[in-house]
Amino acid sequence: MARNDKRFEKVHSQSMGFGSSVEILRDTQTGVCYLWRSGGYAGGLTALLGADGKPVVDPSL
Repeated sequence: MARNDKRFEKVHSQSMGFGSSVEILRDTQTGVCYLWRSGGYAGGLTALLGADGKPVVDPSL
């Protein structure tokens, strides 16, 4: 990986009001998508799962 390449890229961002937001990040090496939820001074990250319970993988990579 080159120095300027980023491992993660933001593919979606949505404000939830009152300082909270939801973002979807994609791992550019594996294609796996993650959900980042933040509000105030707290936040959480988890793999984004499909209806089958498996991680969502972006096939365009």
